[in-house]
Amino acid sequence: MAAGLFDRPLATSLLEVAAAEGLDLAASLRGTDDQLRPTQIAQPALLFVELVLAAALPAGLDVVGVAGHSVGEYAAITVAGAYSPEDAMRLVIRRGREMAAMTDGTMAAVIGLDADIVEAVCAEARSGGDVVVVGNLNAPGQVVISGTTAGVDRASAMATERGARRVIRLNVSGAFHSPLMAPAAARFAAVIHATPRWPMRVPVVCNVDGVAVDVADELPDRLARQLESPVRWIDCVSSLIGLGADLLVEVGPGSVLSGLARRIDPQVRTATVNDLDAAGSLAALWTAPA
Repeated sequence: MAAGLFDRPLATSLLEVAAAEGLDLAASLRGTDDQLRPTQIAQPALLFVELVLAAALPAGLDVVGVAGHSVGEYAAITVAGAYSPEDAMRLVIRRGREMAAMTDGTMAAVIGLDADIVEAVCAEARSGGDVVVVGNLNAPGQVVISGTTAGVDRASAMATERGARRVIRLNVSGAFHSPLMAPAAARFAAVIHATPRWPMRVPVVCNVDGVAVDVADELPDRLARQLESPVRWIDCVSSLIGLGADLLVEVGPGSVLSGLARRIDPQVRTATVNDLDAAGSLAALWTAPA
């Protein structure tokens, strides 16, 4: 997913930061899927690709706001100007390591149920003493639950009984965006608050509340809470559209977020920037009629 990116000036800087933090990110990016999968590697790898591609976007684009899903929020806040790319890489490396250390629990995607039904299922499953909550509100009919293995298993079975089309266990190492991440969030909060912040060029719509933030000092608390709070992606997309966005550009590998955006608002235009060629050609699409 980093093909063609290693020679970019920002790439060199980010790889040097990772190396100073004890992570050979270049080797991981050139390696196998299994080498990339651990969250302490996957998170900085995603940030690397997203930031290098974002830096290659044409100048002069009329950006009304940015957002990122989970670790993608760090790319978004960097593009907005709140953090330097190098500091963002340091933060994400620390974030990945803190989350990787929290190995209890799991996550599952519930397909075909409304969010309020999934919330009720989780509440009922918790009555037995297990931990299980909604971790991601990705799109109508796509909700991710997170918690202890027993809690997720119980809620998954209940969701199937309530009519879910599918419940898919995710290949993750922990219960991200759940209360089980609270110790990691507490440790990480001090690191975020100590990281220098800069005036923002555009608003960032934050995962924890879907609110557009344009003052950098409002970000650290939200970023710390994000580890143990739901990713409210439906609210994030709706807020971007509310800011006036008529084209949502997904920067990074894949096109999952573009698909989610179209499910959230079928009228919105989307584009994907997965490589340097797509980044360079975005200006023409930006001005194309809807």
